[in-house]
Amino acid sequence: MSTYSNDLRLELIATGDQSGTWGATTNNNLGTLLEQAISGYTTIVATTANQALTASSGVADESRNSTLVLTTTTGTAFSLYTPPTPKLYVVYNASSYTGTLYNSTVLGNTTAAGAGVAIPAGKTMTVWSDGTNFYFQNTHIIGTVVGNVTGNVTGNLTGNVTGDVSGNAGTVTNGVYTTGTQTVGGSKTFSSPITGSVTGSSGSVATTNWTITEVAGKLTFSYGGVAKFSLDSSGNAIASSNVTAYGTP
Repeated sequence: MSTYSNDLRLELIATGDQSGTWGATTNNNLGTLLEQAISGYTTIVATTANQALTASSGVADESRNSTLVLTTTTGTAFSLYTPPTPKLYVVYNASSYTGTLYNSTVLGNTTAAGAGVAIPAGKTMTVWSDGTNFYFQNTHIIGTVVGNVTGNVTGNLTGNVTGDVSGNAGTVTNGVYTTGTQTVGGSKTFSSPITGSVTGSSGSVATTNWTITEVAGKLTFSYGGVAKFSLDSSGNAIASSNVTAYGTP
């Protein structure tokens, strides 16, 4: 009597069984089920907020495929549940909502066995499971990243950033900005000069005591929070005290 493998649910023929017909079972295992697991592609339509992928023994199913394309009719974020076995997936979320992949605690249910991985709308990710938890495929990248990075970067960035940087800069050490616009917030500490331009729509540059602020094209220089000097776009300068020409600054 046949049994089925745990991870890919392939039919395992018992010794002496299927005499004269075992070839059909073998062809199905090799030509359909293993091909699904290695190079299979399928579209998953989530019709409920929590949905288990089909997982069948000895026949084609959704969860055996290596590439999943996610869509939904829910009109909201959704979760999909794969069998509680190890698996590698390439997932493209073609929907407008976040889709999260979990392992089921039991084959076919919608109870999460462990941590899931959220795939944002319109994004492609490679994820893998140990049968309980899902993980991102890569946590260390060597080389050039082309495309968008969504989330936090923890660690050192060696090389140049070309393009836009948005969010909290935190601490930038020996930072070199080349091209693009860097929009940063939070606390910025630079241990060496910035090479290039930092462009923003508003804000100020502050030292220990001085602050330079631009508002509507007018620069105001303040010391200890008190305005001392201003310069407008026409070149008019106003000082709160004496102006000395040809003196020593």
